[in-house]
Amino acid sequence: MFIGFMPFLDLTDQTAIVTGAATGIGEAIARRLAGAGATVAIADVDADAAAATASGIPNAFGIQMDVTSASSVGSAVEQVLAKTGRIDILVNNAGVAGKAAPITEQSEEDWHRIIAVNMTGPFHCIRAVLPPMRERKYGRIVNIASIAGKEGNPNMVPYSATKAAVIGITKVVAKEVATDGICVNAVAPAVVQTKILDQLTPQQVSYMTDKIPMRRTGKPEEIAAVVHFLSSADCSFVTGQCYDASGGRATY
Repeated sequence: MFIGFMPFLDLTDQTAIVTGAATGIGEAIARRLAGAGATVAIADVDADAAAATASGIPNAFGIQMDVTSASSVGSAVEQVLAKTGRIDILVNNAGVAGKAAPITEQSEEDWHRIIAVNMTGPFHCIRAVLPPMRERKYGRIVNIASIAGKEGNPNMVPYSATKAAVIGITKVVAKEVATDGICVNAVAPAVVQTKILDQLTPQQVSYMTDKIPMRRTGKPEEIAAVVHFLSSADCSFVTGQCYDASGGRATY
């Protein structure tokens, strides 16, 4: 279907940064956005993995980015601007689940590591891309949250807390940039079949899957489809929202 001569959700000539994009949901998002015409920076803490993934995606290039480091994020953003001259889309996907254990068995190291990646990471990335987006009066920021951030998963205190924070960051920043042509939204997946599940016990995965009315895990490509809309110019009056992709688990 077309609007005039422009396909729906077309991203031609746009530049996207997707964090944690070497594997899993991030890779699926990068492939989806590139397929819609965007030039995609595959940003990952593992530079070799980012380059390897980018080599298999048209219009993509790898870039090393440690989202826990403001200087690493700033350097990566400058490299993207030098290469493409613009940043239209940021997808904050990088995240870690941490170990499955009750709060009394979570160490301070566990807590601070997950906060650094899942919460401080999006803070660094958003702060770095807003100046060039504001300068052009256009931008789309999509934060990957989780149903755990809404409902809280037992034995996942750090993960659930940081994903709740991601939803809060989304709502605040959306209001701050609402008149700048920048839309900021989040996606809250239920459990998705990726390597991150390797960090959890089978019992923890079963607990999450059993709560899904569709009785299955999500697919990375299904999350990428939602992100695609939120990354497009068609998402022009939607901001500060958290879209569930949960197979019916969350209905509010």
